[in-house]
Amino acid sequence: MAYDLKKESDVKEYIDKLGVEYRFGCYSEKKPEVCHLLGDYLEGIKKDFEKASKVYKSTCDDYGYAKSCFKFGNYSFLGKGKSGSKGDPKAAFSYYEKGCNLNDSDSCLHSGLLLVSRSMPKEIDRDVQKGLTYLTKSCDMNNATACFYLSGMHISGVQSKPEEYNPHAPPASQKPVKDSDYIVQKDMKKAFEFAYKACELRNMYACANLSQMYARGDGTEKNEKEAEKYKKLAIEMQEEIKKQQQTLQFQQGLKNPQ
Repeated sequence: MAYDLKKESDVKEYIDKLGVEYRFGCYSEKKPEVCHLLGDYLEGIKKDFEKASKVYKSTCDDYGYAKSCFKFGNYSFLGKGKSGSKGDPKAAFSYYEKGCNLNDSDSCLHSGLLLVSRSMPKEIDRDVQKGLTYLTKSCDMNNATACFYLSGMHISGVQSKPEEYNPHAPPASQKPVKDSDYIVQKDMKKAFEFAYKACELRNMYACANLSQMYARGDGTEKNEKEAEKYKKLAIEMQEEIKKQQQTLQFQQGLKNPQ
């Protein structure tokens, strides 16, 4: 049957039929990729986050479908899909980690960030070395954000006990920081390599950092031409994002006229 998607009745019928097809493919044919689509359908079209959460969880637990592990990890972290529920970072991490072990790059990114960040919830034990492994795996799978974070970690280094160092204290009163105090050593060459890859994968902030590295000769030979090239690229990306945001705001205005 051909649908006229300009007609409201046809759109409703098409959406309802889509839901039936996803349910059949998931529950009768037991196809994990269709179960994940059912979760997306419940989330995006029906706005039934409780049911979507259950579908994502079961698709991860029963079929080991990595994308569903990631989505349920997000739901757990935010407390989404459970009325009045607070987020559960520990549960979220377990599903991110499972998704990462199933080779989902976003799951590796999120599990890595939970382990390396000092501002994450107390329920997560900080483990920079393990987090670095997950972020590296994510970057190896061409996750631009993971590559960007890895670059930043190598620019500044990661101390084992950063709380003992006060950058605002007078230099004379500061405890000297030794190489052994770092879990991740400062390494501008590695920082440059990760920034270069992240920029190639279209991370705007990495391109801006890459421009500065070329301008200063950090981790690479000084090259004004390359510095200007990546500065221009970062600006172009920024303009592109602004246009996308403006288009989205315009579309939302059409949907919700005052």
